[in-house]
Amino acid sequence: MVHVVNNKTEKLCNSLKSLSNRELISIEEANELVMLFKLLSNDTRLCMIHALVLKSEMCVTELANELGMKPQAVSNQLQKLLDKGSVKSIRNVNNILYKIADPCLLGLLEQGFCIIEEEKNR
Repeated sequence: MVHVVNNKTEKLCNSLKSLSNRELISIEEANELVMLFKLLSNDTRLCMIHALVLKSEMCVTELANELGMKPQAVSNQLQKLLDKGSVKSIRNVNNILYKIADPCLLGLLEQGFCIIEEEKNR
C-alpha cells in the first residue's frame, strides 16, 4: 500500500501480509494492538498526527499554535508518540522538528476515516 504526502509517494508497510494469510492472533499480538489503539485513542494525539501529515514537520510551538494548545501539553503528548516510535525528532539549528516516523500509521488513519465515512453513507 502506498500513500502520497506532500507530493511524495511513501510505501506504507514493509511487510503487508493480509489477515487471511496470518495465523490466528496470539494474546501477545492482541496486547500490542491494544497498546497501539490506546495510543491513537486520544483526540489531541490524532490532531497532532494529522497536523504533521499536512505540514510534513513542525516544532512544538507550531503544533501548539495549530492546535490552540499550550506548548507543554503538546510536548507531553509528543513524548508518548516518540516513545512508541510513531513520530521522530530532528534538530534544526535552534529548533527540534517533529515528523511522522511510521508510515503505516498514515494508512491506519486513512482506514479510520474510510470506516467513519462509510458508516455515514449506510
